[in-house]
Formats: sequence, structure tokens, C-alpha cells
Amino acid sequence: MDLFAHLATGFGVALTPDNFLYCLLGATLGTLVGVLPGIGPLTTIAMLLPLTFKMTPVASLIMLSGIYYGAHHAGSTTAIMLNTPGDPSSLVICLDGHPMARQGRAGPALCIAAFGSFFAGSFGVLLMALFSPPLAGVALRFAAPEYACLVLVALIATVVLARGRFLLNVGMSVLGLLLGTVGTDIESGTMRFTFGSPNLADGINFIIIAVGVFAFAEVISNLGRDRIGRTPAAPLRSLWPRRSDLAAAWKPILRGTVLGSALGLLPGTGPMVSSFAAYSLERQLAKDRSRFGNGAIEGVAGPEAANNAAAITHFIPMLTLGIPAGAAMALMLGAMLVQGIAPGPRMISEHPDVFWGLLASMWLGNLMLLVLNLPLVGIWIRLLTIPYRILVPAILVFCCIGVYSVNNSSFDVVLAAGFGVLGYAFSMLRCQPMPLIVGFILGPVLEQSLRRALLLSRGDLATFVMRPISLTLLIFAAGLILYAALSWYRDGRRQALPGVR
Repeated sequence: MDLFAHLATGFGVALTPDNFLYCLLGATLGTLVGVLPGIGPLTTIAMLLPLTFKMTPVASLIMLSGIYYGAHHAGSTTAIMLNTPGDPSSLVICLDGHPMARQGRAGPALCIAAFGSFFAGSFGVLLMALFSPPLAGVALRFAAPEYACLVLVALIATVVLARGRFLLNVGMSVLGLLLGTVGTDIESGTMRFTFGSPNLADGINFIIIAVGVFAFAEVISNLGRDRIGRTPAAPLRSLWPRRSDLAAAWKPILRGTVLGSALGLLPGTGPMVSSFAAYSLERQLAKDRSRFGNGAIEGVAGPEAANNAAAITHFIPMLTLGIPAGAAMALMLGAMLVQGIAPGPRMISEHPDVFWGLLASMWLGNLMLLVLNLPLVGIWIRLLTIPYRILVPAILVFCCIGVYSVNNSSFDVVLAAGFGVLGYAFSMLRCQPMPLIVGFILGPVLEQSLRRALLLSRGDLATFVMRPISLTLLIFAAGLILYAALSWYRDGRRQALPGVR
């Protein structure tokens, strides 16, 4: 009964005129950036973060989350119609979605993708409602040693499971930890790594790094690319799938939903890994594997469901434990901290309107996306004819205004531009920004937890191994490091041996 009472509270919050409008705005913007390649949800969230300062916490989260799952929902539209994924997680949809469109079956592919997304998103919301409160209750038993070990596990998992080379991910995470130490030390009041600049006395604002590494760097990397939709769209006849399509798609949708929900909880995996894993699973289970790549409906249904289920369950560790499972969740965690809300075990009890209102808005947003994606597919396809060079000035101006408005400081704009150049260099070196962002967010938390634990134990490091939960987390962290070392060693041997792939 408590669950229904909480859900009633959440829908009461989400259905207020302002919050409903922000939900619609977030879903619409998410659809737009999911359709347009080269922008993406991370860039959009980073651009809009400064605007959330003038909004209520629940309204800002509703809008930002709508952008996130809306982009994952809409990325399949252009993947099917134009063989151009709007979001990297929709890349695998091109393999079978576009061949279906070329066969005159774009409508069934779009319809199956939309309904699979809605089902997976609704299932993810149900998991959040059922398991977030118990998980937060378990996390309430965590003291400083347990929380320090949990943050350490999150940092190591992000490094191990993130895409790219292991050593580069380690370097990015360490850089994020170092950037998190810039400013005035809370305990001693001394200035750290400010180089004598009073502008850095309060540390580097999260908005500066987010806008620089994601928005500015994305613009720089796309300069010289004129993103005009030159590929003709596939014909769209009827939206409704046949009975045979429904019979072939419902099992992959279920399997993709379960797989994506599980992988969405893990740091460094998320929607893109889930969609590829679901595609691989469906191909392994298929009786005729030769159909895949030539228009198999299972190759659309399973990955699309896994993609959207992972996008929703990504919120669970961030909201209940304060541990971001991906770069987008790190941005939202930063937005909540700016609003004065600390995600973690006490959030559900201290801010029930924020948690349950956000959860209810996710279901409403998924329902809105059905209306935005299917009937309006022609409009979204026409938007691809907008040259990217026209979008660049608007993005840059919007970013500069947003960064300047945080502290009314031109120094912040220059610093964000510097991080933009740094982010572009990272992309050239194939360094993933997610470990840096997660390290920057969790670094101060790790430092405070370590200090508090050592203060309570009077400097005795044995406190971390004498407590069962912290010891278990340390063993798990050691297992992740061992797994990374073995994978690194195995890959090195494969490259060293001629003829071995």
C-alpha cells in the first residue's frame, strides 16, 4: 500500500502544470537531439545545466531526464530511415532497421522500436519503484568506511568497464580526482592548486567542465563536417506491423528489457553496451543467423528495448547510492548537488517529492515519446536537412551565456573554452571523458569519507577490513582490478603473437 501511496504522490507532483510542461519539453528536446547526429544528450544536458538554477529541483530533474531517455528513444528513427544513428547507442539498429526500411517495411520497424522502447522504459520505471527504496534502506547502514569503499568500487568499475584503453581510463580518472581537489580545503582552509588565482578559490565549477568537455569539444570536433542529410529517406508506407512481426518481436523485447535493466545498473556499461549485447544475444538464439543484417525484426526489437531499459535503470545507483553509472548520470548528479540535494540513501526519505515525482514523470515521458516519434517521424527526418554550420553559432552562444550566468564571470567562459580544447584533444587521443567526470564528482566524496573514517578510527587503516561490508567491497574492487589486469595481459599476448586475433 505504501508503494501506491508514493506513486500517487509522484503523479500528483508530475502532473502539476509546470512539471508536466517541463516533462514535455524534455521529451521533445530529447527527441530532437536524438534525431540530429552530432549533438547528443550529453551535450544538450551540459548546455542546459545553467538554466536549471532558476528552476525547482524536481522540475530541473524532470526536464534533464526527459532529454536523456528521449534521445535514446528517438535515435532509432534516423537509424532506420536514413542509416544514420542519432545516438551512438542506436548504431546497432542500423544493421537490420535500415534494410527493413529499404524493403518497404520502415513502418513496422519504427512501430516495433517505439513499442519496445515504451515497454522497456515502463519496466525500468517499475524496477525503480520496487527496488530503489530497499536499496536505499540497505545503504543507510553504511558508515564512512563503507561509503569510502563504495566510492572506490565505483571509480574502479568506471575505469575497468569504460570503453577505450585501460591505462588511458586510469589517467582520465586520476585527472578528474585532481581537478576535484582544486580550491579551498574544507578541513584546513588552505588553498590547493589555485596557482594564486582568486577565481579558483571555490574550486572549478562542475558546469564549466561539463560544458567544456562535452559541448565545446563536440562543436570543435564537428567543425569542417557539414552534416546535411544527403541520404534519401526510405519510403514510409504503413506504420502497423504484421502478426508475424509481432510474434517474432515480443520475445526479443522481453529479453532485451531484462538484459538492459541489468546492465544499466553497472558503471561504464549503459545503453550502448546493452544494445550491442542484446543484438549478439538475439543472433546467437536465432535459428537462421543469416537473416541478421538483412532486415530481421529481432535485430531491431531486442537492442531497442535493451537500450531504453538501461537508460532508465541507470538512474537507480545515482539516486539511491549517489554513484553515477555513466557520464549523463554524473551530469545529473552535479545538477542535483547544485540544487542543494545530495543523491544517496537519504534522498528518498528527505526529498520524496523529488524522487517519486521524477519516477512518475519518466512513465509520462515514455508515453509522450510514443506520440512524438511515430506520427511526427516525417518532421524529424526533414530536420536532418539543416546544415550543422547553422547550428554551431547558436550552440556556442548558448553555452557561453549559460557558463557566464553561473557566477557572472568571464573567467569561467575562458576556462570552459580551455576545457573544450582539452576535451577535443582527449577525443583525438581516444580518451573517454566519463572516467574524468565521475572522478571529478566522486573525488571530494571519497576524500571526505576517507578523512572521516580515519578520524573516527584514530588513523587505523584496519577499520576498512574489520567491517564486513567495507571488506566485501574491497574484495570486489580487487576482483575488478584483477579482471582488468588479466584482460590487459591477454590482449597484449594476442597482439604479440603473429597470426592470432
